[in-house]
Amino acid sequence: MEYIFVTLLLFVSILIYFKIADKYNIIDKPNHRSAHTQITLRGGGIIFPIAFIIFCFFNFDEVIQNYWSFGLGLLAICTISFIDDVRTLSNKIRLSVHLISVVLLLYFTGAFTLMPVWVWPILFIVIIGTLNAYNFMDGINGMTGLYSLVTLGSLAYINREVIQFTDHSFIYYPVLACAVFLFFNFRKKARCFAGDVGSMGIGFWVIGLITLLIMRTGEYKYILLLSIYGMEVVLTIMERLLLKENIFEAHRRHLYQLFANEKKVSHLIISFVYALCQLIINIFLIHSQLPIWVVFLIIFIPAGVVYLGLKWSLKKKYNL
Repeated sequence: MEYIFVTLLLFVSILIYFKIADKYNIIDKPNHRSAHTQITLRGGGIIFPIAFIIFCFFNFDEVIQNYWSFGLGLLAICTISFIDDVRTLSNKIRLSVHLISVVLLLYFTGAFTLMPVWVWPILFIVIIGTLNAYNFMDGINGMTGLYSLVTLGSLAYINREVIQFTDHSFIYYPVLACAVFLFFNFRKKARCFAGDVGSMGIGFWVIGLITLLIMRTGEYKYILLLSIYGMEVVLTIMERLLLKENIFEAHRRHLYQLFANEKKVSHLIISFVYALCQLIINIFLIHSQLPIWVVFLIIFIPAGVVYLGLKWSLKKKYNL
């Protein structure tokens, strides 16, 4: 009953936001990087911090005791991201808030206690890099929501069937938020886009859960729950560096962008395929008893070959 009520609250919340966004012209205008051609409401991903606020109401004592640092980090990164959606902020301001949020996230997961000091800078780099990867990959209808739903579903399965590393509801709330967001976003003509507040918000929540799982189990293989995003972003950055391009400037070199913009494949099909590929990897990952380096090789060698082959073929065909 609780989850039905939460779902209704999330629907009402996002519909209220639509009215606010429409009134104050919070929109996403297509540019040379965009895979869409129509003006659409931006910031629909505000539903993710709202989901955490609702979580606080239903689990107040638990939040005060265990989740306060995560909540502060999430709300901080979502607030600065939403402001950046409305008006462009300097990189220094955004990075400063990101660093503070990551500190709070690592405190929440117990990393400062469980990991030696020399590992801390590595964790900062990996988490901030992963957050930005989440943001880079938010470019077409359904991508962020569907991919996150697969990862969260995998985490929920692990939490229930393999090892309980957190409260079940702490995973179910973002699952419900993803489902509600997808109702408005997983369409040929999306009603709204996630915006930075959405990609950073759900990215922070997912990364927090994965980090918590790794800290509880000592199994670093679970970072591969985001392996498709990781491979795509790393290979694209390497390509841009080889071409001597500024990796911080907007571009259309991701494989999903080539399929959407040049080949004109449906956004929904692309998003579904990315999510399906990650789901297949997750099923193998969860049930595998192989050493982590073997798992890495089994996942990344065939996936990398397919990725590079498809990208080379598209670039050759469209003279890119």
